[in-house]
Amino acid sequence: MYGKGLRPLSIATPVAFAITLALVFFYAPIEADQGFLQKIFYLHVPLAIISLCGFIVGGIFAIFHLRRDDARYDAYSYVSIHISVIFAVGALITGSIWAKGSWGHWWVWNEPTLVSFLIVFLLYATYYPFRYAIEDRQRQARYASVFAITAGAFVPLNFMAVRASASLVHPRVFATAEGGLPGSMMLTFLCAIGSMALLWTTLVKFELSAKSAQGQMKRLRRALDAPTTAATSRIAPEVH
Repeated sequence: MYGKGLRPLSIATPVAFAITLALVFFYAPIEADQGFLQKIFYLHVPLAIISLCGFIVGGIFAIFHLRRDDARYDAYSYVSIHISVIFAVGALITGSIWAKGSWGHWWVWNEPTLVSFLIVFLLYATYYPFRYAIEDRQRQARYASVFAITAGAFVPLNFMAVRASASLVHPRVFATAEGGLPGSMMLTFLCAIGSMALLWTTLVKFELSAKSAQGQMKRLRRALDAPTTAATSRIAPEVH
């Protein structure tokens, strides 16, 4: 069930990235102020946006888990957050590289956008030790869902608070007063967003499929050799 649609996604994702890279290097113009360095924008910003959206998706799945008491939604929430944390690490790394080349510093602490994203990342980094500290699987899933819902609600609130503040140096992608991106850059950026969303979806489905296969193997081993079966892991939810 979890692997359904994985094959077309695994084909569409590299095709989309190939098209995006062609647009980035051969279609989108070189920015007058930052030059070629600005090209990292098409990687850094989509990573950040998709990671934040993934956190919200994890919170939505957590709501379904609490309402329906279905372990599948706990697995969806867990994997969504897991992949989003990896994307957030990529956003922080590419952002630091961009900051060093553009501003001469690896980090700027007086920039609300950067600091707020770091706060969100650190918040979700506590999801794993919080979850792993609970022995009972059902309590673990319920408490993790409450965490995912609370943190997921914090993400858009944090975004709105940052947008309402006066940014010092971080660029506004969809600015209105400043005119935003020119058409060629906007098209390339939207393609980059779509490619990154495809990659996120593919990785989520792949991890769910892998966990499902792992769960089936554990159940087969327990059925074949029940007296000597090791205890199941309490780290990640078991996918049925």
